[in-house]
Amino acid sequence: MKTAILASFLASAAAFAPATQSERLTTSLNYEKSPALPFLPYPENLKGYAGDEAGFDPLRFSDFVPMDFLREAELKHSRIAMLAWLGFVAVDMGMKIYPFPAAYEGLTSVTAHDALVEQGAMSQIFLWTGLAETVSLVAVQQMLNGSGREAGDFGLDPLGFLNGKSEEEVKRWKLRELKNGRLAMFAIGGVATQAVLNGSPFPYV
Repeated sequence: MKTAILASFLASAAAFAPATQSERLTTSLNYEKSPALPFLPYPENLKGYAGDEAGFDPLRFSDFVPMDFLREAELKHSRIAMLAWLGFVAVDMGMKIYPFPAAYEGLTSVTAHDALVEQGAMSQIFLWTGLAETVSLVAVQQMLNGSGREAGDFGLDPLGFLNGKSEEEVKRWKLRELKNGRLAMFAIGGVATQAVLNGSPFPYV
């Protein structure tokens, strides 16, 4: 009887014994690795989103912020950056709108900001972008509450790029937008910095 009781205690203690080094090593090598950063585990919350095959989220934002919110913010900044780069460079290449206001004559993309603040044009931009941002915040809140809306989808496709496309083709177009947007965020930062430092027009050298 005493032997049986002793054996049961030993078995219970063994259940709480720490794993051996070989067991820990096997477990650590079995996790799915990020293709972009093979020394880090794959961020599970990226699955199902455009670009998920890269598994790039080194700071693990997707672990503690809703992925829909992150993708909405990324797409919004990407789209703004693409438009910003195009507008910044177009102005410095001499392109103009017609009729061209006399007050804008001789302005570059760098000097335009202060001049337009003085003239009041920037106040109008602030007003209209503020209204657009308010509307988008409502859409984001509804999305996070389960409306079924996809992140970044405002139903705006005037040229019909996605019409008649298969699911695979749609995903490929969305990935193109994402990659070009990420590049544009770097590009507008670089262009603005170079333009200010050199004080010269395009190509800012």
